[in-house]
Amino acid sequence: MITPKSWAAFVARVILGLIFLAAGFWKVFLFGAVEHARDLFVVPYAVSFLPEWSLWIAGTTIPFVELLCGALMVAGWQRFPAALGLGAVLVVVTFGHLVADPLYAFNTHVIPRVVLLVLAMAMFQEDHLSIDAWLVRRRRD
Repeated sequence: MITPKSWAAFVARVILGLIFLAAGFWKVFLFGAVEHARDLFVVPYAVSFLPEWSLWIAGTTIPFVELLCGALMVAGWQRFPAALGLGAVLVVVTFGHLVADPLYAFNTHVIPRVVLLVLAMAMFQEDHLSIDAWLVRRRRD
């Protein structure tokens, strides 16, 4: 049954998904994953204690995780694995920003995404407008 909570879950999930899908799309297809890694990870963190290989891995992987998990969230398919992927991205980004600047202002970038992610995950059971929910209903019938 579609309820106001179903719509709230849908809106939170789709907005979260669109944010990450757009970021991933831009980083993969317009900016380039290698350029993303070099310009936003390797060069800025070269003087940090982080090994260069870890910066290359994180910098080239994150765009694809954002793209895939954002698309999955928009569709409402495999929501939990997608949420774990997006959560991992947010943890890595938070860690990186804190390494660079321990007083980094998270209110413009990280916090809104974390709030949407937590809200979407907390409302998974109410999200009747997802492919996951449709598959569950189909299996029951």
